[in-house]
Amino acid sequence: MKDEIHPDYHWITVVMNDGTTYKTRSTWGAEGDTLTLDIDPTTHPAWTGGGQQLLNRGRVSKFRDKFKGFVK
Repeated sequence: MKDEIHPDYHWITVVMNDGTTYKTRSTWGAEGDTLTLDIDPTTHPAWTGGGQQLLNRGRVSKFRDKFKGFVK
């Protein structure tokens, strides 16, 4: 590998929304920095399944009306 072209890979502390922390290696920040997450797996709807809304803006009912004779 070429010298001085790769980012510094060091240990940081990550703080989750619920206060739990863990250490990981990263190129973010400097050695020993703390990264506080705004969104993490404990609060994000993609992982928790909450906050999803199915918006029906007439498309489904239009489709059903158009093809009501074909499928029941």
